[in-house]
Amino acid sequence: MEMEQHKGGDLEEYAVVLDYLPTGRSFSAKSEPLVQLMGENKFTLLEAIPKGPALKVGERVYIGKGERDKISLIKSRIKYEELTEGAKKEIVNVISEIIKKNEAKFVELFNNAGPLNIRMHSLELLPSVGKKHLTAILDARDQKKFESFADITARVPLLQDPVKLLAERVLVELKGESRFYVLSRPYSKHMEEQHR
Repeated sequence: MEMEQHKGGDLEEYAVVLDYLPTGRSFSAKSEPLVQLMGENKFTLLEAIPKGPALKVGERVYIGKGERDKISLIKSRIKYEELTEGAKKEIVNVISEIIKKNEAKFVELFNNAGPLNIRMHSLELLPSVGKKHLTAILDARDQKKFESFADITARVPLLQDPVKLLAERVLVELKGESRFYVLSRPYSKHMEEQHR
């Protein structure tokens, strides 16, 4: 039976190939092709069985409901630690490409992000964004909403590349190194127990 990706309205429709294993994992009892994927919506890490010929790293595939042309079955959701070394080498590039292709969505994050609690703003979760950067971002967006990553960079000159900051944050969340998840969906203990 195919694993349900996750509850709610944030199902992954498309994913990007992180690694292709023609004979599966070395410790697997069954020798079958296996592909490791990253969802484009919530950066969900998945393992799946492909259809037909080998998939290329970086290839975009449909994984939503209905007929899939390149993916036969989503086997399971996986943790960062379960990625192959090849997938780990590709992950930052894939995250960055997903962010660039969905620029409007991530620019809106800068425009609409609010406080997490009375002491911390959600933008402070981005690496190297402290109180000074936060004040500069909030002042700039109060004057006029951001329109693009280039606009953010131009109007908040002390801030590093927004794509790089977002990609670094996604990686922190995927590794499970945070209490807060604003860009990805956390891998829950419940899921871990389900897959044993």
